[in-house]
Amino acid sequence: MSKRDYYEILGVSKTVDQDELKKAYRKLAIKYHPDKNPGDSTAEAKFKEISEAYEVLSDTGKRARYDQYGHAASGFGGGSGFASEGIDLEEALRTFMGEFGSGGGSIFDEFFGGSQRRRGGRKSEGQDGASLRYDLEISFEESIQGAKKEVELQKLTACDICKGSGATEGAKRSTCGTCGGSGVVQHSQGFFSVSRTCSRCGGEGSIVSNPCKTCNGHGRKQKHKKINLTIPAGVSDGVQLRMSGEGEDGARGGQSGDLYIVIHVKKHAFFERDGDDILCVVPISFPLAALGGEILVPTIDGKVKLKIPEGTPTGKVFRLKGKGAPQMRGYGTGDQRVIVVLETPTRLSKKAQELLSDFAKETGIDVAPHKSNSFLDKVKEFLNV
Repeated sequence: MSKRDYYEILGVSKTVDQDELKKAYRKLAIKYHPDKNPGDSTAEAKFKEISEAYEVLSDTGKRARYDQYGHAASGFGGGSGFASEGIDLEEALRTFMGEFGSGGGSIFDEFFGGSQRRRGGRKSEGQDGASLRYDLEISFEESIQGAKKEVELQKLTACDICKGSGATEGAKRSTCGTCGGSGVVQHSQGFFSVSRTCSRCGGEGSIVSNPCKTCNGHGRKQKHKKINLTIPAGVSDGVQLRMSGEGEDGARGGQSGDLYIVIHVKKHAFFERDGDDILCVVPISFPLAALGGEILVPTIDGKVKLKIPEGTPTGKVFRLKGKGAPQMRGYGTGDQRVIVVLETPTRLSKKAQELLSDFAKETGIDVAPHKSNSFLDKVKEFLNV
């Protein structure tokens, strides 16, 4: 199978400059990033494909060879380079982090539809805390009515002794001489350039001569913390709730990350969800369907009466207005759709059988068994054989 054109993959022209190329890659990388599409193999394949294309086109030398020879160029395409078999997910993520690792906070916000936080009107010079994810399972009733929950998680919090500075009182920090303050060290191997966390400063970009003994100079320690949260009424399965500033604490004055609560709704034995509507199936007897009457139908708020008209067929759908789920980001409430199904009795007394037989005769319903030809008999009849 032939490989797609790298310019086509990124949706750019062959005259695109590096700034526009990076913007195109950023947009697609955010859209198909594995963290935004968990378990989606198609999105993962797209992410690897666009990362491979950007890895080549963002490098002046590789791009020149690609423009001249296409995928047949040495190092990518038909040779022994990474593009001959496609890059793996680890390489694709390395490309992504190599471009946007320092802007991870804003990238993460874009994943979840948020916006970059601006506290104090400027970016902190410290190390920002990471945003966290917590998977929370709730009942069907809680998803419709809302709930109060307490969750407990372990996260990096500012050291109580050094107040997050990482240094003992009076000690000063200096720029790390190994990474020059960037926190990462570049290692080049042929066409590849790999970024690794600086081993001397641990990625912080600075070192302290007299570190805090409580946190070993990191400014933060792992702690358990309980967080109270409100589950909004009408929340659906898979929704992500953002709690600003409840992620890991920043170091040395850095901003705190956010906490993203991913909602998982348990299946209900009777109800199902369809958008803002709630569905349920209710069995009714034949006499009730034929003669009409009233039944009690369970709802999230309790039982309500439902009128069954005379001659109701099986599969008839009734609507209970306003008995569905409230709209989480709007106004109004869905309905409850009740699907009635005729229930056939499996055990009848002799008297009941006689009455049912009399009913069939009175209404002209033929209950005698019919001879049914097999499929082969019907074929023979059609062919006159």
